[in-house]
Amino acid sequence: MSQQKKFIFQVEEGKEGSDGRPSVGPVYRSIYAKDGFPEPIEGMDSCWDVFRMSVEKYPNNPMLGRREIVDGKPGKYVWQTYQEVYNIVIKLGNSLRSVGVKDEAKCGIYGVNSPEWIISMEACNAHGLYCVPLYDTLGASAVEFIISHSEVSIVFVEEKKISELFKTCPNSTEYMKTVVSFGGVSREQKEEAETFGLVIYAWDEFLKLGEGKQYDLPIKKKSDICTIMYTSGTTGDPKGVMISNESIVTLIAGVIRLLKSANVALTVKDVFLSYLPLAHIFDRVIEECFIQHGAAIGFWRGDVKLLIEDLGELKPTIFCAVPRVLDRVYSGLQKKLSDGGFLKKLLFDSAFSYKFGHMKKGKSHAEASPLCDKHVFSKVKQGLGGNVRIILSGAAPLASHVESFLRVVACCHVLQGYGLTESCAGTFVSLPDELDMLGTVGPPVPNVDIRLESVPEMEYDALASTPRGEICIRGKTLFSGYYKREDLTKEVLIDGWLHTGDVGEWQPNGSMKIIDRKKNIFKLSQGEYVAVENIENIYGEVQAVDSVWVYGNSFESFLVAIANPNQQILERWAAENGVSGDYNALCQNEKAKDFILGELVKMAKEKKMKGFEIIKAIHLDPVPFDMERDLLTPTFKKKRPQLLKYYQSVIDEMYKTTNEKLASRG
Repeated sequence: MSQQKKFIFQVEEGKEGSDGRPSVGPVYRSIYAKDGFPEPIEGMDSCWDVFRMSVEKYPNNPMLGRREIVDGKPGKYVWQTYQEVYNIVIKLGNSLRSVGVKDEAKCGIYGVNSPEWIISMEACNAHGLYCVPLYDTLGASAVEFIISHSEVSIVFVEEKKISELFKTCPNSTEYMKTVVSFGGVSREQKEEAETFGLVIYAWDEFLKLGEGKQYDLPIKKKSDICTIMYTSGTTGDPKGVMISNESIVTLIAGVIRLLKSANVALTVKDVFLSYLPLAHIFDRVIEECFIQHGAAIGFWRGDVKLLIEDLGELKPTIFCAVPRVLDRVYSGLQKKLSDGGFLKKLLFDSAFSYKFGHMKKGKSHAEASPLCDKHVFSKVKQGLGGNVRIILSGAAPLASHVESFLRVVACCHVLQGYGLTESCAGTFVSLPDELDMLGTVGPPVPNVDIRLESVPEMEYDALASTPRGEICIRGKTLFSGYYKREDLTKEVLIDGWLHTGDVGEWQPNGSMKIIDRKKNIFKLSQGEYVAVENIENIYGEVQAVDSVWVYGNSFESFLVAIANPNQQILERWAAENGVSGDYNALCQNEKAKDFILGELVKMAKEKKMKGFEIIKAIHLDPVPFDMERDLLTPTFKKKRPQLLKYYQSVIDEMYKTTNEKLASRG
């Protein structure tokens, strides 16, 4: 039975706390690194080598694809081979040099994922330039901050984003001198650029500048920085995370070892849909791994409503997603089921229970019930294109009910990973067909050491029989520091250990479960400490809510919450209970609020939460928390100070009315 399996081994003892420093648990490593960490591939010292070596090995393989638009309608994917992409990259590099871009210059890339994004990135890699992604979702003030802070001198920009980029002028033009569009440039844009002292080129026009010129490529070292990725802080200015060539080539070696050991190795035949922002480390390293294998990367059209259609046309084999996307897939399937009538739902539920039962007994997803897969679940697989063999979820925790559902119905491996920009993404990942890893992020990747550090003020003890504490990471994948912020680097990088700020709990099989966040802790007026992430994770399991933000402060004795209800469940409840009104009206309805609050309280009691952790009042917002209102970071983490600012009057009102109710009972 899988109970006996353990996927980690100990390499150092734990230590009791001393001199005011907390105790630390033992250091563990992946079982797949039993004989040492895998070495990067011979001759692969930089990101440029990753690409160059694949061009030599697989010149005619399709590399980058986009949908051809015929008569205004999207057609098939049209591909550029590794060799074709290489030829453009070399030209682009020559053009960069010919306009005076020097070694280690900072080059911004701004726009949704596209072949030009990757081509620009590879030209930076070729010439040892620092690639600085400018987030699509950060807005003009953050883009301006990044350009000025990292001293970006040239920006490659999606045609649609040129006007956004100009909003950063004139402040950004102290450093930014050249702009290159991924497409065309209008006459007005040329004139506007001139007023700011900028030179702007269309893509084809810029490529011509390098024609007939030849520049030697500089030697690149492992320790060289290849990219500065700015992470959207939930507080304060974005921080520039410096990632070296070594971090990326070490990570690739670890991923190769891991996937081979788990019998799901990448091959040249794999196909990837590129839609999660390349400005984030998660998508960037996955695409580096695909490039290393000579595999194919197809780009979406940049519209989330058309994503499923792009999936159907591309038929990817690996599908990476953030929980937000998988929640949508889950809700969509649930809606289809409830609309499909009683018999269909009965058939689906029986097939689900039968297959899940066999998986719990230790069968792989493929062996559990080929019959159910063929006749019941194949439609789900087709919905993702039909060829997906791995769904990888990252960037935020995936709800257990969504994960277990997809593990059964998607007819592929569903894995959950964990990592930070500072750890070059992949640090933990759950393993195929290990059902008891459900709800965890799996064991460490075989290129890092992991230990927990106790957090006494939150009563987390790394040396307890169930070890809990702040997750700390050591290894060559770690970042080289925050750009121009050594003070912040010293706060998180101590004696070679990266302190993540996330609180984890080791599981008996060596998986890690993320249970809390070190900083999100506050005191209620009666002196009780509340670890809010932990509470939100529990309430997040309630199917009647899609998202919940819990709030409390040291002037009040109880917690309140703002929730985005699940529209289907709320509307079904309303129909069954004779409550009229559309979704927006239901969110205002007191009975509906009582229903949702009741569901949350039920979960709290089931999980034996403490009295002061139980929510006493709730406000329902029909509009999901979003980036447009600055309530979420681009990786969908809650921006708590901004949430408070946005909902302040609602919060005040909830406290006022609830305190009055309590007083009148008192």
